Amino acid sequence: MSWIQKLYETYEQCADSVQPVGPMLWPTSHFVKRAHIEVVIDKDGNFRPGRARRLEWNESPTLIPSTEASAGRTAGVAPHPLCEEIAYSNIDFAAGPITDAQSAYLKLLADWCESTHAHPKACAVFAYVQKGELRKDLFEEGLFPVAMANSRGQKTKIEDQKVFVRWRVEELGSPCSGTWEDQTLIQSWIEFDKANNDRTGFCMVTGRQARLALNHSRFLRWPGDGAKLISANDYSGFTFKGRFTDDKKDYEKQVCSVSFDVSQKAHNALRWLISRQAYRQGEQAVVTWAVSGKPLPDPLASTLKLFGIDSEAVSPDSSSANTGQTFALRLKKAIAGYGSNLEPSEDIVFMGLDSATPGRMAITFYRELKGSDFL
Repeated sequence: MSWIQKLYETYEQCADSVQPVGPMLWPTSHFVKRAHIEVVIDKDGNFRPGRARRLEWNESPTLIPSTEASAGRTAGVAPHPLCEEIAYSNIDFAAGPITDAQSAYLKLLADWCESTHAHPKACAVFAYVQKGELRKDLFEEGLFPVAMANSRGQKTKIEDQKVFVRWRVEELGSPCSGTWEDQTLIQSWIEFDKANNDRTGFCMVTGRQARLALNHSRFLRWPGDGAKLISANDYSGFTFKGRFTDDKKDYEKQVCSVSFDVSQKAHNALRWLISRQAYRQGEQAVVTWAVSGKPLPDPLASTLKLFGIDSEAVSPDSSSANTGQTFALRLKKAIAGYGSNLEPSEDIVFMGLDSATPGRMAITFYRELKGSDFL
C-alpha cells in the first residue's frame, strides 16, 4: 500500500501550493464535471432574466460537491447535492408527481440547507429549485436545445434531460458568485458530508480509526476514464473465488480498508499529477513525481528536450570534434540545476499504470527512489 501512502503525502504537501493556472488539485467530496448552462440567481433564490447562458467547452469544467455514491454514479439514483442535470434539478410539482431522482435531489439539498453546515448560496439554490421554474425559465431564455462543441470544434447535441446546470448566486458585497469558486461553500459541503457519514473502521494507510471509503475514485487518466485502482464490491459472480466473505455491511474490511480522506486525497493527487506531467501512450500512463512537489526532469523525455532544444531543429551536420564534451557539459549543468532544488534524500516515485479491463486499472511498474539515485 506504499503507493497510496506516497500519493496521500503528496496531496498534503502540495494542497496549499497549487498554482491558480493549470490542473486543479480537487478538494475532498468534490469532483470536476462539464456544465452546459450557467444559471444566475440572487441571494433570495430569484431568477435573473437575461443572465443565464450556454457555456463554451473551455469554460465548462466545474468543481461540484458530490457524495460518494454520486461521484461514481453509472446507473440508479444518486444525486449531486447542488449542481445537477435537468432530470434531477427541475422540481416541477405542477406537472405532477416528481420522480425518485428529483425527490432524492431535493431531500439531499434540503438536509444540507437545514443543517448546522448550511451555506447561503446553497440555500438560495434550494429556494429557487423549489419553485419548479428551472426548465420554464431556461426555455424562455431560448437556451434549448443545447449543443456543445468539443476542443476540436465538433458539436454534439445534449439531450434536454441530460443538460447539466451550474449556479451563480449574486449578492451585493460578495465578489465571488460562482458556487464552484466559493471556498466557504466548498468547506461547508465537506463538513456536512463528513458529519453524515459515520461508517468507521481501521485505515490501513494511517493506522487509525477513521471514516472508511465505500467507493474509490475513477476519472484518473482522463475525464471519462472508468477504470479504478481499488474496487472490492464483489458480492456475486465469485470473482474472488470465495477468498473474501464480506457482505455489503462489511464492505472491503477483509481485503482493504482505506479511510475516505486518504482515498480521496491519494486519487486526487494521482489525477493531478497525471494531468500535468505524465507520459501517455494509449491506455498507459507513466508518471514521476517528488512527494514534496518539487519539479523533476521528465525521465522519458529526450535529453535535447531537457535542454529546451527542439530536436527537429538540430541539423545532422552540426556535429564537430567537441560535440561529445559540449553535450556532456550541458547535461551536467541541466542535472545540477534540478539537483540544486532537490535534496539527495528527497522521496521520488516512478509509477506506471495501465487498464486491465475498462473498469479495472493495474499498477504495471512502481519504484521509490531517493533524489540522488533518481538524478
